[in-house]
Amino acid sequence: MGSPDPFPTARSQTSLRSRAAPRSTSRARAAGRRRRTDSAFHQSRPSLRSVRAWSSRDWRLGRRAGRGCGAANGGPATARMADSQLFCVAEERSGHCAVVDGNFLYVWGGYVSIEDNEVYLPNDEIWTYDIDSGLWRMHLMEGELPASMSGSCGACINGKLYIFGGYDDKGYSNRLYFVNLRTRDGTYIWEKITNFEGQPPTPRDKLSCWVYKDRLIYFGGYGCRRHSELQDCFDVHDASWEEQIFWGWHNDVHIFDTKTQTWFQPEIKGGVPPQPRAAHTCAVLGNKGYIFGGRVLQTRMNDLHYLNLDNWTWSGRITINGESPKHRSWHTLTPIADDKLFLCGGLSADNIPLSKLIECFTLFIIFNHRLWHTACLGKENEIMVFGGSKDDLLALDTGHCNDLLIFQTQPYSLLRSCLDCIGKNSIMLESQISLLPPKLLQQVLKKITFWAAANHREEQRVQKEETENKYQWISSN
Repeated sequence: MGSPDPFPTARSQTSLRSRAAPRSTSRARAAGRRRRTDSAFHQSRPSLRSVRAWSSRDWRLGRRAGRGCGAANGGPATARMADSQLFCVAEERSGHCAVVDGNFLYVWGGYVSIEDNEVYLPNDEIWTYDIDSGLWRMHLMEGELPASMSGSCGACINGKLYIFGGYDDKGYSNRLYFVNLRTRDGTYIWEKITNFEGQPPTPRDKLSCWVYKDRLIYFGGYGCRRHSELQDCFDVHDASWEEQIFWGWHNDVHIFDTKTQTWFQPEIKGGVPPQPRAAHTCAVLGNKGYIFGGRVLQTRMNDLHYLNLDNWTWSGRITINGESPKHRSWHTLTPIADDKLFLCGGLSADNIPLSKLIECFTLFIIFNHRLWHTACLGKENEIMVFGGSKDDLLALDTGHCNDLLIFQTQPYSLLRSCLDCIGKNSIMLESQISLLPPKLLQQVLKKITFWAAANHREEQRVQKEETENKYQWISSN
């Protein structure tokens, strides 16, 4: 999962590799453990009755090509299994990367906990979530694959997903990769960026990134430096004196210009910079890059700062009117308007997973505890929260999440509201749906699939809870 909490000891993680066996049995057990640090249409006018058959057929063809959630054969006896596979979801995880581009949410990397071991997710898998149909799909990746990692920083520019940094079995990374998400044939190919100018940041994980004017602007993170690389921007935590390696937290700023393939550090022209930190979060509003919270040494913070991304001056700590959010790390900050940010989840200063979503530090929406998740802005300003842990990762790690939480931040368009209404009531409206124009019918069919998937997953969740409650009752009696 990334840098230790608080010490970089000798625990390791392994990758999920085998696909010959089902996913539930294909995971390799980790060789050891290490302490952690904060540091989601082929036919022009298909009938309503053909939607499920069409969707399943399309999915099976994709799986035969090496992509999909699992294999399924046709026939009534396997209809329920086909539904489960069609409506599958990306594997649970924390410390992953997620971005939205167009109609899709993309998820890569991270780790899971299996029998008290920490296991990386495969580096050659990327999951896509169709925002319109609500269907997940797994794609195999090719090219110069990044190592299986957690704590990497992912960002999207012009349809390309960039991955920088992270932690793997060999330690911290300062490598930069990208993959074109706007592929025409469904093939996703990683490329390692090696032909660049300038000097990249030192190896680290749990850093964050602002995207501004086709530039990736990185801040902070936990990682290692050699003695010759020690600067004021680095807060030393631990050291190996024999090898002259130091571990600690950063507050430096590094820029990668995606047009010129150049690394450089801007000249900070004024203001008081934030303390070094990791497991903080970043967001851009206009030309200002905001950061909030994070951890350094044994302290979790709740300070808000911004860096002017045009003149490179720091704001200093920003005074917040009203109740300030709790000190935290492993949280997310998502812009939803020109002057509004959503703060989501995290781990508090007293190691309690947080469960509040906060708009401009005033609006509270309650949901299950979540930390080291991702939160992306959808195409209609909905916040899409995926994955993460519901426990204090530092002391208790009972598992990770793979549910996708969608928070509506503004009224949906009239068209979207009508499509949702038809999708929810498709059985009652079946005779009328077939009369719709072809283009509108395609949108309706996707919404029917969306709500069928949502209902199926809710049924699965309820059944799982009932089973768990039954076992708990049996064990307690």
